[in-house]
This record gives sequence, structure tokens and C-alpha cells, in this order.
Amino acid sequence: MNLTSVKQKDDVMERHVEDSLAIVEPVRNCYRPNSGSSFENLNVIDVGSGAGLPGLVLAIAFPGWKLTVVESMNKRCAFLKHAASLVGLQNVHIVQDRAENAGHKVELREGFDVAVARAVADMRILAEYCLPLVRVGGLFVAAKGHDPQEEVLQAERAVGLMGGSIMQTCLVESRSKYGQRTAVVCRKDGPTPRKYPRPPGTPSKLPL
Repeated sequence: MNLTSVKQKDDVMERHVEDSLAIVEPVRNCYRPNSGSSFENLNVIDVGSGAGLPGLVLAIAFPGWKLTVVESMNKRCAFLKHAASLVGLQNVHIVQDRAENAGHKVELREGFDVAVARAVADMRILAEYCLPLVRVGGLFVAAKGHDPQEEVLQAERAVGLMGGSIMQTCLVESRSKYGQRTAVVCRKDGPTPRKYPRPPGTPSKLPL
């Protein structure tokens, strides 16, 4: 279905699957459970999942987690549904919608322990996509490249407007193109103002 440029199985395992799993340790180290959740039974949302990276990979690796996968393109959603059915995943819920719309749905808004995003957008944009979906006290984790420091600094205001704060940037080992990658971990400190996320297309055109 031409969902990724990587075609060979070994390359997919190393550059996509292992890279998706690289965010697990930062989540394990930073997550603080509340009365209804622990690391073993997290409620996780993957925003802009594409070919199921990292959402489907996490669902396979952690069957105790509940994974909601948000993807706007019909072709990709069809693949995600097929892949989840083929593997027999019972812990995946696929939502076809834009992140800006998902953030205002009552059943999704501020309902997740952790939001993750990989290879989707700039941190300023991702903050507006993801943090409205995270419960207060939860985490937003963005998988980023080998040198995201300037991008992270520029995103501090956007993260703050969404009710969050940047906790840390964790170095992770990956067999992706550059080898060394990072996971940017943000904590949700307070509720996101109702006006966010802004209408579809606005976050990417006018980043905060």
C-alpha cells in the first residue's frame, strides 16, 4: 500500500519497529500512575499513526494497554483495521479523523494517560494536536530526531498554552537512519483551554 519508503522486512524491524519501541523506556521512567492506571494498563493514544507506528507496535508489545489510533487518511485506516484484524489485536480502537477534531470529542478529550506521536509534525504543532487528549497528570511523548533542541525550545510556549510543561528530552538508541534519537516528554499539568486545538489546518499554518 506504499505506506512507508522502507520495504525490506529487516529494515522495517530495525528502522520502524525498534524505533517505535524506543519510546517505551521514557514512558516507563516518567509516568506517574493515578488511582485508575499503572504502567501495565495504560490508556494510550497515537496521533497521526500512519502505518501503525508506533500504535500497532505498542499494542502488540503491551497487550494490557488500550491503544486508540488516530489517522485522517482512509487508505491508512483501512490498512490499520486490516493489520489489527490479521494479528488478532483486541486492544486497538481506530479513529478516522483529524487530530484537531479528535481533541474536541467528548469521548477522547483529556481521556488518555499517554499520547504519542512519531514523525508527524513540528513540536509546536504536536503540542496542540496531542496535549488536549491527555488527562491532567498524564504524558505526551514525541519521538524526534537526533538533534531537536532548537525545536523543543521553540515549543515551550505552545506546550504551556496547552496546560503542559516539558519534563525532559531523553536520548534513545535506535537503528533508524541517524542511530541516536530522542524522546521529548511533556507532562500535562492542568486542563487545556477549550479553544484548543484550533480548527483543522490552523495549527500547521499558524504554529503557536
